[in-house]
Amino acid sequence: MSTQDQSAPSAWRQFTFFDATPVRDSHDLANPPEIFKQKTSEISCIASTSLGTAVADIHGSIFLLNREFEVSKSWIAHSAGRVTHMVEHKKILITLGEEDTVRHPLLKIWDLGNPDKRTGTPLLMRSVKVQSGNRSHPVSTIAVSPALSYLAIGLGDGTVLLYRHLDQSIFSTSSNLATVPKPRSIHESPTEPITGLGFKEPDEENPNVYLFIVTTNHVLSYQITGKGSGNAPTVVDEVGSGLGCATMNWRESEVVVGRDEAVYICGTEGRGACYAYEGPKASVHVHRNYLVLISPPFAPSSSAASATVRNFALRNDSSAQEITKVTILDLENKFVAYSDTFTSGVREIFSANREIHLLFNDGRLTCLEEKPTSTKLDMLYRVSQYLLALNLAKTQNLEESSVANIHKQYGDHLYTKGDYDGAMQQYLKTIGHVQPSYVIRKFLDAQRIHNLATYLQDLHALGLANSDHTTLLLNTYTKLKDVNRLDSFIKTESRRSSGNDETDELPFDLDTAIRVCRQAGYFEHASYLAKKYDRHEDYLQIQIEDAGNYKDALAYLRRLGTEAAESNLARYGRAMLESLPEDTTQLLTDVCTSLAPLTIETDEHLSHAGRQPSSAGPSYLSYLALSRSPAPPTTTDAPPASAAPIQVSVSRQASLAHDDPRNGAATPPPITPSSSNLPIARVHTVKRPSPTLYFAHFIDDKDRFIRFLETVALKRWGQSLDSTTIAEVPSDPNEDAEAEKRDQIAVWNTLLELYLSYANTDSRASTFSELAIRLLKSEHLPFDPTHALILCSTQSFTPGLVLLWEKLGMYEDVLRFWMDKHREGSDSGASGEVIRCLRQYGDDHPHLYPLVLRFLTSTPELLSKHTSDITQLLEHVDAEGIMPPLAVVQVLSRNGVASIGLVKQWLMTRIKESREQIDTDQKLTESYRAETQNKLRLVEELSDPDHPKVFHVTQCSACKGQLDLPSVHFMCSHSYHQRCLGEHDTECPNCARNHGMIREIRRTNERLATQHDVFLSEVKEGGFAAVAAGFGRGIMNMSRLDDVAA
Repeated sequence: MSTQDQSAPSAWRQFTFFDATPVRDSHDLANPPEIFKQKTSEISCIASTSLGTAVADIHGSIFLLNREFEVSKSWIAHSAGRVTHMVEHKKILITLGEEDTVRHPLLKIWDLGNPDKRTGTPLLMRSVKVQSGNRSHPVSTIAVSPALSYLAIGLGDGTVLLYRHLDQSIFSTSSNLATVPKPRSIHESPTEPITGLGFKEPDEENPNVYLFIVTTNHVLSYQITGKGSGNAPTVVDEVGSGLGCATMNWRESEVVVGRDEAVYICGTEGRGACYAYEGPKASVHVHRNYLVLISPPFAPSSSAASATVRNFALRNDSSAQEITKVTILDLENKFVAYSDTFTSGVREIFSANREIHLLFNDGRLTCLEEKPTSTKLDMLYRVSQYLLALNLAKTQNLEESSVANIHKQYGDHLYTKGDYDGAMQQYLKTIGHVQPSYVIRKFLDAQRIHNLATYLQDLHALGLANSDHTTLLLNTYTKLKDVNRLDSFIKTESRRSSGNDETDELPFDLDTAIRVCRQAGYFEHASYLAKKYDRHEDYLQIQIEDAGNYKDALAYLRRLGTEAAESNLARYGRAMLESLPEDTTQLLTDVCTSLAPLTIETDEHLSHAGRQPSSAGPSYLSYLALSRSPAPPTTTDAPPASAAPIQVSVSRQASLAHDDPRNGAATPPPITPSSSNLPIARVHTVKRPSPTLYFAHFIDDKDRFIRFLETVALKRWGQSLDSTTIAEVPSDPNEDAEAEKRDQIAVWNTLLELYLSYANTDSRASTFSELAIRLLKSEHLPFDPTHALILCSTQSFTPGLVLLWEKLGMYEDVLRFWMDKHREGSDSGASGEVIRCLRQYGDDHPHLYPLVLRFLTSTPELLSKHTSDITQLLEHVDAEGIMPPLAVVQVLSRNGVASIGLVKQWLMTRIKESREQIDTDQKLTESYRAETQNKLRLVEELSDPDHPKVFHVTQCSACKGQLDLPSVHFMCSHSYHQRCLGEHDTECPNCARNHGMIREIRRTNERLATQHDVFLSEVKEGGFAAVAAGFGRGIMNMSRLDDVAA
């Protein structure tokens, strides 16, 4: 045995990540599993398979063990011989062994998943001899590719045999056990036995299959597939290893060679990493990402370089026995995961049940059980090995949440040490797994605010920020006055989010970003965001209320189109009118009149229009009950020195500086979106808003209000004062006719009010008075006469009042108006106007004459001034029968102003005419009475049966011929030849017409007697004459009333 001390350089950090646990028999807990207790000395090899652990002995038997290491199946693989090597993939077990009856080693292939139906043992698929030349050489090592495509066997004489396409032979339908591809000798080195073989499978970097060949002095690489395959193996390294000290790494990509001075990693191109770990090595074994080193037995010494050996030597008698050291290395992370010494030599090492198992020479079986990952991490935390913990997590493919927790622990450690920058770098890697508030609370101090900004920006970049985080980040930028980072955050992120064909989610809350930038005075950034993401109302609010860029806001409104501009103009129109009256008026006009999309101004140099003083005016629109949008405040808080109001122009080539005194110190503004980014109105017929929405904006600018209303009326409806008809203009067929009619009335009502507001106070009074009169006289302009009457009365516009009264047929109101004017003494010609109006309206309205007569006789002055007019009026009243003389006398006698002499001659004439009329009526009455008496007498005679009627007529009343028989005599004293009468005539032809007329009159009177409403209307119009006529028609007869009552 070697007595050399085992050493471990200080560069390797050492931990105890494994626990050594004895494996007991499931039926006898005091002893190891029975197979190892009884057969340890006879075991030739052990292999891990997918069905359990396979144990082979020197008698040629194979035992398949379950998880409790109990024999689940056994069979004799090599009779009268022994098993030297075993390897398994995909339930195919390949064994190499020796049999007494065969000179050469035997290769046998078993199907573990398909037992033989006769014996129940695994099915033997192939059995062939392994030979190279005539002489027999023992097998030193074997290797099989994971897909069973290739099998390599190394012999003791330095020969390597390669079987190609083994899988095709195994799974073929041939039942011949010798059907195995012919092996090819790919390497021969008589002086260097083969100590290790391993296949490298294709990967992304190299698609070829290679075979690593390890001898005692060299490491070689043989290319099996691809261009250049089949050539002689190439030397990779001039370092070899002993038998059992070479194996493939856990990724099956490189070969691990263990030598006394170090552990070498060799690839297909040459030697790779080299890990210095001195000490003799009996065997190496790969278990997942760990490399297990087994030392040969040696005598322990208290002066050994290894602390593990020194501790054992101090605890025990160093000269009593030899020990074996087992070391588990994590080569990638460069630490010792386990190191311990055992008093008995290690016979076999194998992996089973995902753990490392050591079989000692005395039959004991020990399991090296890896500790849970959480336990290992806690051990690393206690010694502040956070980087190692991260590397370990990466190696073991831990979940992202677990890795984030390591970063959190590392960040807390660095934060405690005062390394805030380093701590933040770790916290950044916890985003998405650790609550942001945990990190934010640690960096709220002003001295660490730049770290907080970094964290919040990454939080937004990953789309995990909420509105509160956005607020905090933007406030952080503003406190740091870091305009560049603010630009980068807002503009770079926004460009990134909209750069793809598919729109990504914005990495921050847009509403919050705009609000915070406005509050901090960074109007450029707020307006940039609002314009970029079509937040039209926010953009206009910033430009108008914050930055005062009315020109840019106006151009933006034009680009929005009519539908979008409608509501925004209703809100900001008044403020924009105060600053840009002409341009805003034109925009309002276009919005209300144009059916096509709004046009965009192309002026390259638009000068800034300053605020114009507003003149106070009467609230002449209060009756419209319109909500008025207050103008924005004239002063605002100055922004920080690093902020400047956004400066945008409708020009597509340049932006203009703004001289608003509210602006702070100028800094280079961020690049604002070009005008091409603004929304362009689509070409289609747009719905025009009601112009009444914008009336309140012109409250202090009546001149432009007039121009606005006149232009809207002309362009929208073709109406103007200059034309007598409505012009043809384009119209929207989908417009509401009733709503359009109401808008027309509202426009012309307001125009009349504006005209009247100038008619009495302005130097242009005559012009506006003429306009008002033309409007009132117009027959095609749809204003409201009642509303106009109120306006004219309020403004004391006499011509308008008179004109409206005339149009409304209110002639009595015209007369009373002039009468009131006379009484007030404000117009000396008022009484003459009364006479003129009476002559104009009196013929059609006779009820005006009593009113004028009372007015002219109300005062002596009027009476003396209009004596001749009164005389003419009386003559006209008499000629037209407008008033009876008694009514005239009553009117004139109501006061003591008019004397009897004024109407003496007129009364005498009327009395004379009345007397003549009375005499005529009396004579007519007498004649009617005489005629009535005659009729009554005749009726009495005809109805008296005692006095027969004697006819003395000798002439026919029809033909005027001599009357002869047969003849017919009627009681009305008419006689006819019988031949002159009709066959069915029973009534006198001469009297029948008059009798029929009388009967029709009576029937008509009877029908009218029941129509009381007709009679009442006649009484209202004719008075007593209608009552008398009713008596004459019999309406008042008591018999008729009785019939109606019945």
